Amino acid sequence: MFFFSASLMKMFVLGAGLQGAACAYDLLQQKSVTAVVLADRDFSKAPPFLDACREDPRLKLLTLDATDVSAVRRALDGCAAVMCALPYYFNLEMARLAVDAGAHFCDLGGNTEIVSKQKALDADARAKGVTVVPDCGLAPGMVNILAQLGISKCDSTDSVRIFVGGLPQQPEGALKYQVVYSLEGVLDYYTTLSWVVRNGKRMNVEALSEVELITFDAPVGTLEAFHTAGGLSTMAVRYEGKIPTMEYKTLRYPGHAQLMAAIRELGFLDSAAVDVKGQQVAPRDLAIAVMKPRLTKPDGKDLVALRVVVEGVKGGKPVKHTWELVDRFDAERHISAMERTTGYSLAITGLMQAAGAISEKGVRTPDEAVPGDAYVAELGKRDIKIAYRSA
Repeated sequence: MFFFSASLMKMFVLGAGLQGAACAYDLLQQKSVTAVVLADRDFSKAPPFLDACREDPRLKLLTLDATDVSAVRRALDGCAAVMCALPYYFNLEMARLAVDAGAHFCDLGGNTEIVSKQKALDADARAKGVTVVPDCGLAPGMVNILAQLGISKCDSTDSVRIFVGGLPQQPEGALKYQVVYSLEGVLDYYTTLSWVVRNGKRMNVEALSEVELITFDAPVGTLEAFHTAGGLSTMAVRYEGKIPTMEYKTLRYPGHAQLMAAIRELGFLDSAAVDVKGQQVAPRDLAIAVMKPRLTKPDGKDLVALRVVVEGVKGGKPVKHTWELVDRFDAERHISAMERTTGYSLAITGLMQAAGAISEKGVRTPDEAVPGDAYVAELGKRDIKIAYRSA
């Protein structure tokens, strides 16, 4: 089992939203961490569970605007690792600044084009002796690490299928959904083509398409799975021509995909402005403004359901490796399942980087860089228990 043993771990977290705060919270539970700097331009919306950490002398709240590049660069001096929980469009610049400061860097990713640009920092990161690991949340992130574990257990791999979703424990309304991270991000995934690998070739499929039913043990029960963008990230490129089938699907309660496809078909998710009584209005902005209050449940308890299935051949015989997780809202600490599986995942990666468990310097994605068994063990220490079975 892996133990964090670095003698000095000053950790820097960019962004005090739900995931950044969860990351900082988890870091402060580690005795090896000597300091945690949590930076944001506004702490007024920091989640309440962070209040329990404010008396910890290791925590420093730093008011910082991520658009002020010089200020960010100065703030990173002396840090062992930087964990970025800002919106994805900050990731490339923040990675550059961390490398320049000689600090390890990881982020929540979510935009494959930006990850590809971060790859161009590889030589600089190697020269500085640091690691850069984009895409370190739940999906992409956790699911990619599990998929790679499955691939490593096969002599040859036939298929990788990933299913994951953040859901309310008590579904309400027609959509049976509540906002668990960002409605804007969800709608992006519902309107962007998804990359899959079929017959060894990369191709696009429409989001919300090819719905299938996936059953978990009660009380979760039957969920529907459909294509959305982003989950495979660069794995689709990495394994094109090597693995015949790879795909990522989002999980929701049955009926969700059909309703969202109808809303999309009617134009309510379009970004181009239309005239509404003399005013130019983007339908998506209107949809978010109307839907978000109705789908935000301050007292709603969530869950994260995940399944990763890898099939292939080992020793001349067919094998099937399956990882499954159902994680639930932490009622004692009031930390959501999405925060636990995403924010804690980011923290674990940063801790591994700072402790030298991710040894090869440069820019590598989680499936390339993160030691899977040690990562799963760290999740288990946080009571995020992933069941594994093989056949």
